[in-house]
Amino acid sequence: MKFPGSVLASVFLFVAETTAALYLSSTYRSGGDGMWQALTLLFSLLPCALVQLTLLFVHRDFSRDRPLVLLLHLLQLGPLFRCFEVFCIYCQSNHIEEPYVSITKKRQMPKNGLSEEIEKEVGQAEGKLFTHRSAFSRASVIQAFLGSAPQLTLQLYITALQQDVTIGRCLFMVLSLLSIVYGALRCNILAIKIKYDEYDVKVKPLAYVCIFLWRSFEIATRVIVLVLFTSVLKTWVVVDILLNFLSFLFYPWILFWCSGSPFPENIEKALSRVGTTIVLCFLTLLYAGINMFCWSAVQLKINNPDLISKSQNWYQLLVYYMLRFIENAFLLLMWYLYKTDIYMYVCAPLLILQLLIGYCTAILFMIVFYQFFHPCKKLFSSSVSESFQEWLKCACCDCRRRKSSESAEKTDLRSSADREETPSSSKISSMPSQILNADELFSA
Repeated sequence: MKFPGSVLASVFLFVAETTAALYLSSTYRSGGDGMWQALTLLFSLLPCALVQLTLLFVHRDFSRDRPLVLLLHLLQLGPLFRCFEVFCIYCQSNHIEEPYVSITKKRQMPKNGLSEEIEKEVGQAEGKLFTHRSAFSRASVIQAFLGSAPQLTLQLYITALQQDVTIGRCLFMVLSLLSIVYGALRCNILAIKIKYDEYDVKVKPLAYVCIFLWRSFEIATRVIVLVLFTSVLKTWVVVDILLNFLSFLFYPWILFWCSGSPFPENIEKALSRVGTTIVLCFLTLLYAGINMFCWSAVQLKINNPDLISKSQNWYQLLVYYMLRFIENAFLLLMWYLYKTDIYMYVCAPLLILQLLIGYCTAILFMIVFYQFFHPCKKLFSSSVSESFQEWLKCACCDCRRRKSSESAEKTDLRSSADREETPSSSKISSMPSQILNADELFSA
C-alpha cells in the first residue's frame, strides 16, 4: 500500500502556515499595525474554515452521527485528526487481512497502439486512504489559492512599503509560496486523474520536479508583478484584479447559459437544488482564484456531469499565457513609469527583464512537461509542439491571404484606372484626324 506522503505534506503546510500567521499577526498587534493584523488573520482563518468544510463534505460527515469529529473540525483541529486517522489505517492494514475487497477495472497506457484492461483488488483500508488523499488534495488547493496566494501578496506588499524583512515574515512568505506551489501541483495531478479516470495513471518523479519548477516560476513572478504595480498605482490594481477575477468567475456560467443545458442535479445525491447552487458557486470562486495566479490546468464546464472538460485544448492554454504575459509586461511598464523613491536603489530595467525571463522560464518548463513527462501523453491527439506548429501555419497562411488579397485589390485598382485612362487617350489621338478631314472637305 502506498505511503500517504501527500496527506502528511498537506497537514504540515496547513499547521506551519497557520502558526506562522498567528505569530506574525501578534507582532503586528504589538507594533500598532491593526490593519495588517486584521488582513493577516483574515487570509489565515478564512481558508482554515473552508478546509474544515471541505474535509467534512468529502467524507460526508454532515449526514453521519459523529459529534466528536464535528467538534474537532469546529475547533480547527480536523486536519490533525484526519491525519492521525490516516496513519492508523495505514499501520493496521499491514497486519489485518481484509475479508471483503472490491474489484476495479483500469486500462493501461497504450503500447504499440494497444491498451489492455487490468483488474485490481481494492480493500476497505485502501479505499479509505484513497478518500483521505482525495480530500486532502482538494483542501490543499483551497488553502493555496484562497488563503496562501493573497497572504503572500499581502506580506510582500508590506515588505515593499516598510523596506524591511523580518525573519518571521520571511519564513511566512516561504511557507506561503510552498503552499501555493504544492496546491498548484495537486491541482495538476487532480486534473490528470479526473480527465483520464479510466486509465491507470502513474506520475513519474521527473514529472513532479518539472511541475514544481513550472509553478514556482509562474506564481513567484506573478505575485511580484502584482505587488510592484500595487505599490505605485493602488487604485488601478483594484480594476485589474476585479477584471481578472470577474472574467474567470462568470466565464463558466456564461458558457452554461449559452449552451441551454438544464441545471445539473447529479453532483451529490444528498444535496438539494440550493446546496448544488452553493457548491457550483464555490467551485467557480475557486476556479477564478486559481486563474488569477496561474493556469488552472482544468476547464470548468457546468453542463458536464463531471463539471470538468476532459478534452485537451492547447489553444486555450496558448491564449491564456499570451494574454498573461502581455498583462505582466504592461503592469511592469506602468510600474517603471510611475515608480516612487522607495525603488531608488533598484535597477528597474534589470528587474523587469528578470521577471519577464522568469515567466518565460515557467512557460518553458510547462512545455517540457506536456511534451516529455506527462503521464498520458500517448493519449494526446496532438502534442504541444504539433499544435504550436499548426497555429504558426494558420497564422502564416492568414498573413499570406491578407497580403494576396491586398495585392489583388491593388492590381484591380490599377487595371480599372488603366481602363479609365485608355478611352480619353483614344479621343485625344482621334482629334487631329478629325481636324484633317475637315480641312480636306473645305479644300475640296
